[in-house]
Amino acid sequence: MQNAGDAPHDQSCALLTSLPRALNATKGLERSPSEQLNPDGGVDVRLALYQPDIPQNTGTILRMAACLDVAVDVIGPTGFDMSNRSLRRAGLDYLEHVTLTRHASFEVFEAARLRPAPAPRLILLTSHGAQSHLDFAFQLTDVIVLGRESAGVPESIHRRADARIRIPMVRGLRSLNIAIAGALVLGEALRQTRGFPGRSA
Repeated sequence: MQNAGDAPHDQSCALLTSLPRALNATKGLERSPSEQLNPDGGVDVRLALYQPDIPQNTGTILRMAACLDVAVDVIGPTGFDMSNRSLRRAGLDYLEHVTLTRHASFEVFEAARLRPAPAPRLILLTSHGAQSHLDFAFQLTDVIVLGRESAGVPESIHRRADARIRIPMVRGLRSLNIAIAGALVLGEALRQTRGFPGRSA
């Protein structure tokens, strides 16, 4: 979890490309970005990855999401080709079970998020958050945003967030790996909303 308040770096990122063939095989993957985030009226917490830089982290997050039956939005452009070998190595054969929606930009993602009424809340995980994720009251429809490994998210996304939360850490240490940070926060959100597989409210 990098500091997320800084403007993103200027490095050009490759446009999103096709995922491995296995990712196209099941669960209605590759949804059109024009669809709302919960097209079937579902009320599940989901993750959104903002312009991820490191394929191994993304693969690890997608594997976790598959195991927990959590949908993932990848907001482009990414810093790597989505068919990257490192992503596939980290995700293994779990990738064919993840429900993934790719968005060419944050604006496209926002259009999908805001389509239903009421719109799901945007919950930003950031080291600048004033409230611990342990003290935050998650809702069933929340979208948890994980920023770019190298630069977090720009200030414009901080302003759009409905809440900014942080993970309590030892003073003087800067950040956690983004996949680990995402797992900690997602686990708490699923615990609160009884969203783990096999559990119901």
